[in-house]
Amino acid sequence: MTSRVALVTGGTGGIGTAICARLAGMGHRVATNYRNRTKAEEWQRAMQARGIEVTLVPGDVGDTASAEAMVRAVESEVGPVEILINNAGITRDTTFHRMTPAQWHDVINTNLNACFNVTRPVIEGMRERKWGRIVQISSINGLKGQYGQANYAAAKAGMHGFTISLARENAKLGITVNTVSPGYVATDMVMAVPEEVRAKIVADIPTGRLGKPEEIAYAVAFLVSEEAAWITGSNLDINGGHHMGW
Repeated sequence: MTSRVALVTGGTGGIGTAICARLAGMGHRVATNYRNRTKAEEWQRAMQARGIEVTLVPGDVGDTASAEAMVRAVESEVGPVEILINNAGITRDTTFHRMTPAQWHDVINTNLNACFNVTRPVIEGMRERKWGRIVQISSINGLKGQYGQANYAAAKAGMHGFTISLARENAKLGITVNTVSPGYVATDMVMAVPEEVRAKIVADIPTGRLGKPEEIAYAVAFLVSEEAAWITGSNLDINGGHHMGW
C-alpha cells in the first residue's frame, strides 16, 4: 500500500479521532487542525499512547486565510495533501423562527464554507499529480432534515452538492470526491443528549443501536483506497437503516 499524506479537519472529535486512527493504521501520514493548542496536545498524547502519530497544525477551517495557512503548514511538515477529509462541523440548534443570523452563519461557515476554504488550496496539487481522494463527512440530517437544524441540514446537504460538482470536474485526473453521511453515532455530543431522547432515537433505528465512530472511519478508509478509484460523486449512507434512500 502506498503511504499518502492525509489531512483530516476536525480530527480531534469523536468521528475525526476514529478516522485519524484508521488512516494512520493504513500507513498514511496523518495531520489534523486545532484551535485550542492545550486540548489538541492532550489529544495527541492520548493518540501516541495508542501508538498513533498525528501531526497537529493550527487552523480555523471557517476562515479562508487560516485554512490556507493550515494546508501550507501540513505541506511543509508532512508533504503535499493527497487525501482530504472535510470532517469539521458544529451545531447551533434552534427552530428557524428563533434562529439568529449568527447561529445560521456560524454553522454554514464551519460546515460548508470550510469545504471551499480547505479544498481550494489542495485541489491544484492533486490535479498536477493526477491523484487525490476527497471525502466530505455530511450527515443523515442533510438527507432527511431535522427539527431545529435548518442551518445544519442546509450545510450538510450543500456538502454533497459540492461533492458531485467537484467529482465531475476532476474525474479524468485521478481524483475521486465522495460523501459519507453518518446517522446517529455514539460520540460525546450524542451521548450528552438526555437518555430518554437517545432511547427514542435508537427505537427508530432498525439495527437497534447507535453507530460507532470506527464504522464511519471504515467507510472513509474504503473510499480513499487505491481500489476505490471508480467510485466518485457518491454518497454513502451509514445509519443502521435509520434513513433509506433509493
